[in-house]
Amino acid sequence: MATAGNIVVALVGLIHLYILVLEMFLWDKPQGMKAFGLTPQKAAETKVLGANQGLYNGFLAAGLFWGLLLGGPQGYSFNVFFLSCVLVAGLYGAATASRRILFIQALPAAIGLLLVVAGR
Repeated sequence: MATAGNIVVALVGLIHLYILVLEMFLWDKPQGMKAFGLTPQKAAETKVLGANQGLYNGFLAAGLFWGLLLGGPQGYSFNVFFLSCVLVAGLYGAATASRRILFIQALPAAIGLLLVVAGR
């Protein structure tokens, strides 16, 4: 169970690295505009906001990877904390921005959280 939890933690971290790239570097490019349903004008107007969001997603990814590197009780605490942050952010995003966020962000975090706690 612990191995499955670590795999999901790594996957959630990779998802957030991908979101970082989308938001920080591809926001006003075709791939970013498609992902976030933006027009070129809206992407240009909100580019700085997207980059800011991307930075926060990078912090979430860093925390998850740091937890994996630490391992043991400290790593467990990191992973529970950062998966909880991702879950809350995903639930908020699903409620306020797009229901897709529930499946892209919140559900993987919830599964990871369950596996990490069960694998302890």
